[in-house]
Amino acid sequence: MKKILSMLAAAALVGALTFAVSCNSNSSKPSASESNHITGAGSTFVYPIMTKWIEQFQQSNQGVQINYQSIGSGGGIQQLKKGLVDFGASDAALSDDQLKTMPALVQIPESAGPVCITYNLPELKQPLHLTGAALAGIYLGTVKTWHDPLITKSNPGVKLPNTAIVVAHRSEGSGTTNIFTTYLSTVNPEWKQKVGANISVEWPVGLGGKGSEGVTGIVKQTPGAIGYVELNYATENNLPVAAMENKAGQWILPSAESASAAIDAGKDLLAKDVRTPIVDPPATAKTAYPISGMTFLLVPTQFKDPAKGAMVKKFVSYIITDGQGFSNGLHYSPLPQSIVTVDQQLLDKIQ
Repeated sequence: MKKILSMLAAAALVGALTFAVSCNSNSSKPSASESNHITGAGSTFVYPIMTKWIEQFQQSNQGVQINYQSIGSGGGIQQLKKGLVDFGASDAALSDDQLKTMPALVQIPESAGPVCITYNLPELKQPLHLTGAALAGIYLGTVKTWHDPLITKSNPGVKLPNTAIVVAHRSEGSGTTNIFTTYLSTVNPEWKQKVGANISVEWPVGLGGKGSEGVTGIVKQTPGAIGYVELNYATENNLPVAAMENKAGQWILPSAESASAAIDAGKDLLAKDVRTPIVDPPATAKTAYPISGMTFLLVPTQFKDPAKGAMVKKFVSYIITDGQGFSNGLHYSPLPQSIVTVDQQLLDKIQ
């Protein structure tokens, strides 16, 4: 009897060990549902069109769930760096030094558009005209009222209030801020020296709003306010946008078309390095809006789960091809074929 009991106990132990090994083996392999659950985070600039891309891609790929968090480019970069998301999105391309601190990745341009200057001046019945010098002065705090000569000179015959300007800017790390401050650094030496260009800067003046939603809210609720946001946010909130003077001396309103002209002006440099800024294009680009920028998908080149990697790659491929068809309707500029070709080459590096 003792021998039989010993044999039964040994068999039970072997069975339990086999079951445990089996469970551990199965838990190390991602399930199909895990492979089809993709997370991304970053740019608020791209959020409106990203929402559309996700909706359309999921309809064509049943069982796939994509969650994108609109937390700003800086947040997306940090989430990707910590391995908390499968891809990031940033309006500020990473430099070579920054890439050294990140997992191996590719930066794929996926959308472009204007950063518009919006304001709250109800009495103004026509678009405000602003030069780069006036805009830099406003954000430096040296242009304090709407009746400043730097503003009135560009708006002859327009009655502007002699009231204080309330400056609004992003409070967190933002690629939109990077595009905006890159423009100011390009056109204004004082701004370049004192503040510079980055996703986050030491603002000389102003109120901080979280995300483009926060900046839009400040401008909408504050008479005399000015801020920088994506065109989609200004349009949806019925806020006016300023016409900016470009290098050709033309007053240009932000639009998908005027941002496309900025991309076209820089296409040769972009073909060599997609990170090249497209702000303040040359005078030959007469219809180009001067505060335009690209948004980049930051995608790891290696995935622990090959099935998930393949699905992320499929999603990105959709974005840079068929997904571009939604751009104009949402105030973005479709990527030119020259950039799509570069994107497809970068996509091949994802394994």
